[in-house]
Amino acid sequence: MPQNEKFPRSNELPSQSPLFWVAQKDRYLRQLLVRDIEALTGRRLVVYYANRAANAQIDTRDCSFILELFGDVGAEPVDLMLETSGGMTDATEALVSTLQNLTTDFRVIVPNAAKSNGTLLGLASKSIVMGAVSELGPIEPSVNQIPASILIQQQIAQQNFVLHMAGTYGLQQTRALAKRLLTAGMMNGKTPAEIDDVVHKLSTRDVYFSHGSVIDHREAAALGLNITYLPLEDATWQRLWLLSCMYDHDCRQGNYLKIFEGRARSTAVAAPATSVPKP
Repeated sequence: MPQNEKFPRSNELPSQSPLFWVAQKDRYLRQLLVRDIEALTGRRLVVYYANRAANAQIDTRDCSFILELFGDVGAEPVDLMLETSGGMTDATEALVSTLQNLTTDFRVIVPNAAKSNGTLLGLASKSIVMGAVSELGPIEPSVNQIPASILIQQQIAQQNFVLHMAGTYGLQQTRALAKRLLTAGMMNGKTPAEIDDVVHKLSTRDVYFSHGSVIDHREAAALGLNITYLPLEDATWQRLWLLSCMYDHDCRQGNYLKIFEGRARSTAVAAPATSVPKP
């Protein structure tokens, strides 16, 4: 391929006006790569990228943004490229419901990390696509930054019954959701005992002692999850990783908390402006 025809060069000028294209070139280049990936997979690609360095969390606004991305998808199968450190369980449950109402065939792609409730989102899909650096994590919830595995202890019940019950119900909510998703989805056909075993491992400290523990593609598959592994030399993986690097850079440069994007629709959630003390 001649040097001047390599990505993102072509013989065509952008359809947008030069002034607008220059102002939004980062978004247009990402969307060009989204369409390239769709051509390889034969599936629509939508992106939910949360800036983990800024601790951006899954929250109640996310459903509206995801709904907008699906506005031109129709009945096509969908890949959800996901980057998140987790967030609110209620919001995650709503996001799962939204996705299941919008499509009957979706995979989750994790180029880098989908931790905590991000992993729970992955359990809602038919399969999870991972690479060498991809990681999932335990799904144990926390209340006031305290892990539920601590809050359910009898000592906490004696000291602070309200906090104890909040942790108990939070853990029950997560486990019930995970079991329902696995039973209806990627572990359909497995026995209830097998599914309960996976949920127990993911939601307790019996196997993973840290909430940030890394579950790579081999361990996720060993748990019984439906994992598609893409090696480094895979053409789709190389483009997914490039796209992930673009989102990471653009979030840091633009001070974004999140980017929601598809081939033609896109929005970003900006981080709150920091106040500068007056002299």
